[in-house]
Amino acid sequence: MIARTRARLGLRFLAVVAALLLALPGLAVATLTLQFTGTPAPWAKTTGHDALWLGHAWVDGRKTHDDVRALAARLRKTGIKDVYLHSGPFDRDGTLPIERYPKAVDLLKWWREELPKVRISAWLGQKVDGTLDLDDAASRRRVLDGVRAIMALGFDGVHYNFEPIGDGDTEFLDLLTRTRVIVGDGLLSTSTPQIEPFPLTRPAVRAVLGHDKYWSPDYFRQVANLTDQVAIMTYDSYLPFPSVYGGYVVRQSTLALELVPEEKTVLIGAPAYHDHNVSWADEAESVEKAARGARLALTSYGKPRERFGLAIYVDFAATKEDWAEYDRFWFKP
Repeated sequence: MIARTRARLGLRFLAVVAALLLALPGLAVATLTLQFTGTPAPWAKTTGHDALWLGHAWVDGRKTHDDVRALAARLRKTGIKDVYLHSGPFDRDGTLPIERYPKAVDLLKWWREELPKVRISAWLGQKVDGTLDLDDAASRRRVLDGVRAIMALGFDGVHYNFEPIGDGDTEFLDLLTRTRVIVGDGLLSTSTPQIEPFPLTRPAVRAVLGHDKYWSPDYFRQVANLTDQVAIMTYDSYLPFPSVYGGYVVRQSTLALELVPEEKTVLIGAPAYHDHNVSWADEAESVEKAARGARLALTSYGKPRERFGLAIYVDFAATKEDWAEYDRFWFKP
């Protein structure tokens, strides 16, 4: 009798757990959709602290001075203050061959002539799930040697993009600390994964993917405290509807505004590319939805935040429509 009672209780418990697991995604979708409602405040828009990721063609010789002039003409009409110029990646052992950025000196010269008020950082990174081992101290030393060499060319700073960095990774914190010594008063920024949107989503998604897709709020705060800027990669969410994605950006922005000190810059990644390889993801994510989501989060925050902006990913994929959405929904809404 006791055994049968325990069995019944066990089955009921499993049924409750299964019901919760089925209900939670629906609850999350409803929550995010609701967050993407309302009217953004008129003041919730660019403050001139936006950013743009630039592809490798600008540093390997495919782009010319004329291309810089053309880009400058566009950027002067935006709130973009920082660009991240892809200058890597690091090799498997952490070295950064100078052959990766053969025209960097020329590009920097042209840049100073055309856009002296827009900072340009070397965008450096590598895959760290079987390629570069950042847990290895010697590899981190070689990474720092590469940073030292490229900073000597005249870049305004360094922008890291290592993926996937796991939540709580102390070696990455060590790398940031040591990079600060090299960069000095220059700009130290990093791309970051998305912040854990709901409790327990991080371990659940990690169990499926085999690595962290999200950082915990505490680890995100630690990284922000060691840098000048954090650019959250708020794309590749693979959420099914524009309203859900927009609400997701609201949530990511809201969490970031709470976690990052006001003297640091928070950048929300805006997807100016259209090759998710999943049709519904392309339809859901857009610069428009990212901009509106960021504006709604600012409005809920209740006051202007100077060091808060959009980071557009990426220049070579951005269409006229993407730039028009940036202008209409963020720069001059």
